[in-house]
Amino acid sequence: MIPQSFIQDLLNRVDIVDVIERHVPLKKAGTNYSACCPFHSEKTPSFTVSPAKQFYHCFGCGAHGSAVGFMMEYGGLNFIEAVNDLADRVGMQVPQQQPESRPGMAASGGQSTGNSSQDLFEVMNTATRFYREQLKHSESAIAYLKKRGLTGETAARFAIGYAPAGWQNLAAVFPDYQARMPTDPLVEAGLVIENDDGKRYDRFRDRIMFPILNQKGMIVGFGGRVLEQGEPKYLNSPETPLFEKGRELYNLFGARKAIREAGRVVVVEGYMDVVALSQHGIDYAVAALGTATTPYHVQKLLRQTDDVVFCFDGDNAGRKAAWRALENSLAQLVDGKSLSFLFLPEGEDPDSYVRKSGKEAFEGLLSQALPLSVFLFKELSAHTDLQTSEGRAKLVQEAKPLLAQVTAPTLALMLLKRLAELSGTSQGELENLLQIRRVSSSPSPRPRAPRPQPASPYRWLLQVLLHDPGYASKLERELLRGRSEYAEEMAAVVALVEFIDTCPHMAEGTAIPSVITYFHDSPHRALLEKAESETLAWDGSIDLEAEFSGALARLREIQRKQRMTELHSKSLSALTPEEKQEYQRLMAS
Repeated sequence: MIPQSFIQDLLNRVDIVDVIERHVPLKKAGTNYSACCPFHSEKTPSFTVSPAKQFYHCFGCGAHGSAVGFMMEYGGLNFIEAVNDLADRVGMQVPQQQPESRPGMAASGGQSTGNSSQDLFEVMNTATRFYREQLKHSESAIAYLKKRGLTGETAARFAIGYAPAGWQNLAAVFPDYQARMPTDPLVEAGLVIENDDGKRYDRFRDRIMFPILNQKGMIVGFGGRVLEQGEPKYLNSPETPLFEKGRELYNLFGARKAIREAGRVVVVEGYMDVVALSQHGIDYAVAALGTATTPYHVQKLLRQTDDVVFCFDGDNAGRKAAWRALENSLAQLVDGKSLSFLFLPEGEDPDSYVRKSGKEAFEGLLSQALPLSVFLFKELSAHTDLQTSEGRAKLVQEAKPLLAQVTAPTLALMLLKRLAELSGTSQGELENLLQIRRVSSSPSPRPRAPRPQPASPYRWLLQVLLHDPGYASKLERELLRGRSEYAEEMAAVVALVEFIDTCPHMAEGTAIPSVITYFHDSPHRALLEKAESETLAWDGSIDLEAEFSGALARLREIQRKQRMTELHSKSLSALTPEEKQEYQRLMAS
């Protein structure tokens, strides 16, 4: 696990403006920087980056975080990868240690492996070079690629190789192939299989090899395709410390520039589809890796573009795959972004179609893709008779769990209206029947100056502590006990104070660079992010001491009234002499 002190040192050394500006053009706006948000579609900039506080916040969609958070959300990296990436930029070595107990906190690192990621990446690079060299000497593999219409230039661009037939070919480039090690890098990287008898053999044999790159351009796995007939047709690397199928997309690293230029991305089913489309000038295609499209895939794609087109074969299997993609996309939908579905003519896949008909014809089909809303109700309606009351009732019931997942306010409203039309009911009746709440689509307002006093004294206190953790040492802890109508906010303050107490380097009065880094998986994350974003309006003229004193005064008043209520609820004869004196004192204060 990565020590919290290291993360703090890293964030103090990294400039969030430099990190974000590598990916998003920023403009100076007073003491901060602004841009159109990279996480949702907008025309007026609502994305703010604070160099003083070292966090970003979007007042439109609520995206919020530190430099680490930005690399995770925008770059699609996990926590460990994001920390390592930033550490590399500033020349810091990431230490590893077991996590300490953090009250109210989730651990911020990941399990360590027997071999470092760097060792495993080198193993993958060595294997890639070996497979590419083997392709040069395999007449059958070269003949297969030529038959599929691939040029040598395309094969080289995608670093395509060939794993020869035979059981232990990798032994030629890995001298320790037969060595017995507690944690074998070849096994850990998924290149070699060791059976129950201790015998070892190559996972990939007699297959065309497609290296899979992560979002940093590093090889994390392989897809291997049989030359002719055989099962499975495609064999992918297993889950490894480097590779999770549900999080990676083939060619996303290589396609990023083309996706931005085209303003869309096409998601296809196979490696050869991606390669063939690229050879015909369609470089904005990616593929899922032998698994259904996952919510994480959709998140990654929507960060790259506003227009995602899923392209499937026109057969029954293709429609089933498309429906799974739709189901996994609903919760990720954002107003202003488009997901659509293209079904190719019977018997065609993107590879065969583009080779036969060319780029212009394929892109013409893309313009005919069905929007998600159309495909959704087309599929639901195909399985029921809308001429009957029973059929319309069935449609509503089948649509209910799907619409409940949609959080994009405007799209959710449009889908509800369309369901009302198809079912012959009013929108209000549907809202009551499905218990769907209307969601406001208006963006969160920007903070105003002068700053309004927060409704809750705990929120007020959160803002002060996030701006200057040094005030935790001055806090009267007894004010954080007992019952409160603001129980959630009080719990967040307690968690933040406990965290500051366990991190001495934060008691020096420096602002915490974005709580998302420390409370990433905490139930208090959203509340803390909101409180932190509200401090963007603060400047050097703010009187922190007065803010802190004001928050404490309100907390004392709340506790005074609570205690008076408790004493007043007792009969006079039941009060002890001490309680009577306390009541008189509270009444007078």
